[in-house]
Amino acid sequence: MKRSRALTPLLLLMLAVLALAAAESRVIKISYEDGRRSGNLRNGPWIYESNREDGIVGTVGELKILARKAVLEAPEGLSMQAAEGKRKATFEGGVTVLRGRLTARGPHLVYSEETGLGVLAGPATMHQEPAKEGEDPVDVKATEMSFDVDTDISTSSGQVELTNGRQRGRADHVYYEEERGLAVFTMNEGKVELVRERKDGKLVIHAPEVRSLTRSKKLIATGGVALVDGDITTTGDALYYDDASGEAIVVGTPARSENASEGFKTSGGTLLHNVNKHRVQVYRKPFTLPLEEFKKVGE
Repeated sequence: MKRSRALTPLLLLMLAVLALAAAESRVIKISYEDGRRSGNLRNGPWIYESNREDGIVGTVGELKILARKAVLEAPEGLSMQAAEGKRKATFEGGVTVLRGRLTARGPHLVYSEETGLGVLAGPATMHQEPAKEGEDPVDVKATEMSFDVDTDISTSSGQVELTNGRQRGRADHVYYEEERGLAVFTMNEGKVELVRERKDGKLVIHAPEVRSLTRSKKLIATGGVALVDGDITTTGDALYYDDASGEAIVVGTPARSENASEGFKTSGGTLLHNVNKHRVQVYRKPFTLPLEEFKKVGE
């Protein structure tokens, strides 16, 4: 006979405290030093307006939202105070989002206290300064971007282009962990295109999913991949690439490579493609794709 695993009163209390803390951390504060507020004081909506693009400032967690105008409203039937944690804030008139080293811009943003998500309508752009000297900035263009106040995660969708130094990726969706610099490119249909500009030509990777560590310049591609290095095309099930060494390790059943100009072909369970030397050979050491290094938060 199985024992019932009912939640204890202490655990229920802990869960309630955590839920309350999460709700409180999502409550937005709006200031208007160079502006004005109008609207029904008790039931709202509260309307904030300024002549300056940064005259209205919304603050929630580490996120700051600057705009000319904001409207904060409660669900029907609730007062503004009673609705804290369930309200919606709409910013317009040119919006700037600030968090850490990141600055994003777009025409319109809607923030939900209930979900903790701020959705920036596009065309939207995002720029992140390097964490330290020697690293590259990250720039993103997209139709829409969302920012999670509970984490440092932003998500871009709709004709997304992410540029990081000499690397440019295009996809339908890009999940991005801002401090860690993990970018996950995915497509609704078709394949992600990742291009690495070099002095002697482009290195192009196609795959349904690409995960890139923008700070260390490492990536994995999965779901069926193709690496195009000038006249050399290497295909397989997945690959790992380290820009510091210029080496891509491609695994497959088998992995295959062809040099179109020389008519040279090779195949094997694992291939080593050196993009600096434009050379492919069978990789004879044991190799496991380093999936743990590229896991998203919560995976």
